[in-house]
Amino acid sequence: MSDMITADLVDLDLSADTKQAATRALAERMVALGRVTDLEGFLADVAAREAQMPTGLDGGIGIPHCRSGHVTEPTLAFGRSTAGVDFGAADGPADLIFLIAAPAGADDAHLTILSSLARRLMNAGFTAALRSLGEPAAAAALIRGEEPTPAADTGEDSTEDVVEDTTEETADTGAVSAAASAEAAPGSTGEDSGGPGRPFRIVAVTSCPTGIAHTYMAAESLEHAGREAGVEVVVETQGSAGFTRLDPAVIAAADGVILAHDVAVREKGRFAGKPTVDTGVKAAINRPGELIGEVRDKAARGEVTSASPGATPVERGGESGEGYGTKLRKWLMSGVSYMVPFVAAGGLLIALGFAIGGYEINKAPSVMDHFVWTQADSWAALLFQIGGVAFAFLVPVLAGYIAYGMADRPGLVPGFVGGSIALTINAGFLGGLAAGLISGAVVLAIQRVPIPKALRGIMPVVVIPLVSAAVVGFLMFVVIGKPIASAQSGMTDWLNGLSGANAVLLGALLGLMMCFDLGGPVNKVAYTFATAGIAVASPSDSAMKIMAAVMAAGMVPPLAMALATTVRGRLFNAAERENGKAAWVLGASFISEGAIPFAAADPLRVIPSSMVGGAVTGALSMAFGATLRAPHGGIFVVPLIGNPLLYLVAVAAGVCVTTALVIVLKGLRKTVPPAAAQGPGGGADPSSRAPGAKQAVAA
Repeated sequence: MSDMITADLVDLDLSADTKQAATRALAERMVALGRVTDLEGFLADVAAREAQMPTGLDGGIGIPHCRSGHVTEPTLAFGRSTAGVDFGAADGPADLIFLIAAPAGADDAHLTILSSLARRLMNAGFTAALRSLGEPAAAAALIRGEEPTPAADTGEDSTEDVVEDTTEETADTGAVSAAASAEAAPGSTGEDSGGPGRPFRIVAVTSCPTGIAHTYMAAESLEHAGREAGVEVVVETQGSAGFTRLDPAVIAAADGVILAHDVAVREKGRFAGKPTVDTGVKAAINRPGELIGEVRDKAARGEVTSASPGATPVERGGESGEGYGTKLRKWLMSGVSYMVPFVAAGGLLIALGFAIGGYEINKAPSVMDHFVWTQADSWAALLFQIGGVAFAFLVPVLAGYIAYGMADRPGLVPGFVGGSIALTINAGFLGGLAAGLISGAVVLAIQRVPIPKALRGIMPVVVIPLVSAAVVGFLMFVVIGKPIASAQSGMTDWLNGLSGANAVLLGALLGLMMCFDLGGPVNKVAYTFATAGIAVASPSDSAMKIMAAVMAAGMVPPLAMALATTVRGRLFNAAERENGKAAWVLGASFISEGAIPFAAADPLRVIPSSMVGGAVTGALSMAFGATLRAPHGGIFVVPLIGNPLLYLVAVAAGVCVTTALVIVLKGLRKTVPPAAAQGPGGGADPSSRAPGAKQAVAA
C-alpha cells in the first residue's frame, strides 16, 4: 500500500461540514498528485455510488468509494474531522473519513490491498490510533501498515497482526476462514451445533455494489463476532476482484448460512436446505452478533430455506413492506409470463394448421398413424397436433410458475400436478390459478415446520414434493375442484351467450384494458382472458371474437404514435420521431410496448388517447364479428382472421381516433413563445423559437 497513500493525501483537520464537501476536499488532494484526472467526473462517480447505499458505518467511520475511469491508479485519502460529517450511519456523524478511488480496470492485487484496509477498519485499536496521531506522515504510515497499533485496553489484535492475517487470507483466495479453536459456547452443542464436541458452524457470503469496502468489512465483522461467540465462521467475499467459491464440503458441514449482500448472491443454490439469514451487507457490519444468534435460533427450530439457483421473475416473498395485493399480483404475473410463450407457439401452430388444412383439420387422425409427405393436409395435421400439445401445457405451466413465484423451485412439483388436475376435472384456467396459489401456500407452510436435522437434506427433493403434491391433489380432486369447474363452465356459457350490445361493451372494455398500461399487469389480464378462451381444441365463436378484439386493440397505441409522428412531427422531439419509425413495425406485430416511450414522456395525453382508440377498435371488432384463432402475430396473421377487411377497418379507426386525440391534446399545450416565433398556422414553430424562449409546458 506504500504508493496508495502518502502524507499529502492525509488531512488531520478536515473542516468540511457535509459529505459532499469532505469528499471534494479529499479528492482535490488526489487531483493535485495526478491520481485523478477529472475532479467533477470523479465526484459524480462517488455520488452515484453513495446514492446506491450510504457509506457511513457505526463507530464514526465514513468510507466513500467508487471505481472510476477518471482514476489513474488505486488511491486512498484520509481525513479526520473534529465536528464530524454525516455519511448516513445510524449512530451519527463520522470523524474518520476514507476516500477510496479505484480505476475502472484496477487489478486484483490492488483491490486485495484495499480490501485488507477495509478489514482493518473493524479493529478498534487501529481506529483509536488514527484518532490520536498528530502528524499526517504518521497517519499515512499507520494506514500503510508500517507501524504497529497499540492494542491498549481494547483486547484487540494489533493492526500489524490484523494486516498480516487479512492480507494473507484475501490475497490467496478471497474466501476467508475464521475457524475458532475455542470450545463451543453454551448451547452450541448437541442438536444446535449438529453434533456434540464441536462448535456451531456458519458459512457466509458478503457482497456490496462496488465490492471494495463493505464486502470485506462485513466479512471481518462476522469473523470477529464468531470468534467471540465460539462459532466457526467461514466467509466467501464476492468482491470486485472476483471470488473463490467455498469448498462444497465446508458448505455441507455448515449448520447455518448468513447471506449479507446488497447485490445478488452468485450461485445461491449451493446453500439450499440450511437455516439461512438473508440480510443487507451493513447489518453484518453493525450487528454481526445478532445475525449469528438469529441463524442459531433458526437451526434450533429446524427452519430451512430453499435458495434459488438463479433469478426468478419475481421476488419470492416480495420486498419488505409490500402489501398482500402487490405480492399476489407478482405471483400471478410470474405464471402468466411463463405461460405466454406456450400460448404464442401453440396458438400460431394451430392457426397455421387451420389455414393450410381448413377447419376440419381438427378431425384428422394422428400423424403417428397417417402422414403422407406430399400431402398438404398431413402437414396441416402435424402443425395442428403439435400446437395442441403445446396448448396442453398452458394450465400446468400457469399453475407451476405461480407456485414458483411464491415458493421457488419446491413449488414446481405441486404446481404442475395441481395444474394437470385442473385440466383433468375441466376446471380450466380458473383451476390453474387456484392450484398455483394453493401449491405455493402449501410449500411455504411446510418450510415453516421444524424439521429434525437428519431429514433436512432430503426435504427439497423428497419430503416437500411428496407432501405438497399429495395435499394439493387432495384439495383439487376432492374439495375445491368441482366448484371451480362449475364456475369455469358458467363463465364459458356466459361468453358464448354474449351478443349485440353486450358483446360490443365487452370489446370496448377489453380495448381500454389493453391500452391502459401497454404490456403491464392490466394489459396482461385482458390478454390472458382472451387466450384462455382459445386454448382448447375447439374454441367457441365468442372466444375467437374476444381474441380478435384484444389483438386489434393492442395494435392501436404504437401504430397511432407512429402515424402522429409522421403527420405532425413538430409536436415531437427528435428521439420520439425516431421511435415513431420503429413503432410502425412494433404495432403491426402486436407489440403494445412500442408506445411506452411516448407514454412515459407524456402520459396524461398519450395514455387516455390510446385508451379511447383501443375502446373504439375493440367495440368495432366485436360488432363486425371478426374472429381470430391465433393468439399473436398482428397483421401477419390477417389471413387467419374471420372478416379480415372489417377487422382492418376496426384497427384503422382506432388508430385514427388515437392519432387525432394525441395531436389535438399536444397542440393545446400552453406555450409562451415570442410573437416572431409563430409558425404559418399560428402555432409555435420550434425551429424558429428564439434562444431562451420557454418550451411547451405540460399540463
